[in-house]
Amino acid sequence: MRIVIKIGTSTLAHPTGHLNIRRVEELTKVICDIINAGNQIIMVSSGAIGMGVGKLGLPTRPTDIPTKQAAAAVGQCELMYTYDKLFLQYHHTVAQLLITADDVRDPVRHDNFRNTIYRLLELGALPIINENDTVATDELGIGDNDTLAAMVAQSVQADKLVLLSDIDGLYTADPHEDPDARLLPVVNRVDDALLSLAGGSSTAQGTGGMVTKLRAAKICLSCGCDMIITNGNDPMVLYRIVDGEQVGTTFTENAYV
Repeated sequence: MRIVIKIGTSTLAHPTGHLNIRRVEELTKVICDIINAGNQIIMVSSGAIGMGVGKLGLPTRPTDIPTKQAAAAVGQCELMYTYDKLFLQYHHTVAQLLITADDVRDPVRHDNFRNTIYRLLELGALPIINENDTVATDELGIGDNDTLAAMVAQSVQADKLVLLSDIDGLYTADPHEDPDARLLPVVNRVDDALLSLAGGSSTAQGTGGMVTKLRAAKICLSCGCDMIITNGNDPMVLYRIVDGEQVGTTFTENAYV
């Protein structure tokens, strides 16, 4: 299978913004094992701004664009250094791709972007993608990595997109506030009623929320790619997904999973 895995900031980092070393080490090991089994993996990794906040000692996530870009510049270095070191332990080479909205919207640049990913996969490298937050702005950028991951999945004709987040999936209500909220295991379409279930980001370090994940699901459903939202606290869940087990919430056009 060709699988795009989006890793949210809440999966990578502690609330302080510093790296969650134990979880990232386990995540790296599982992804390497899945690749060793013959699957193609493309990662879309958040965390640059969050890790930059921690490394720079900032009290909170910045709200102004220049400080966000500065934090991204610092955090992206640490993020890729960590990935390179950890994946190399299992004899896997990583490749960094920092893109902007024009790289997926402009036909020529989009073809170049897609061809680069295909060639990296052919060469046995693991593409790790993030939006180029050091130059992108809210007005000109993609805006969130859930949407970016869905665009990547659509571009490379992925079989699955997995969003690792801090929540188990899509619920009938906010599970942090409503004890009667039920997890929806399978969703076949994204409509206005479903979008009404979405809320904002649940962490101070992240930029996404359920609404961005539902928009990502809409992109995936339009191109026949299944999308799964699941909790990234236990990286072993990726094995279950590859084995075809039902975890979290699966968005699929199929009648069943």
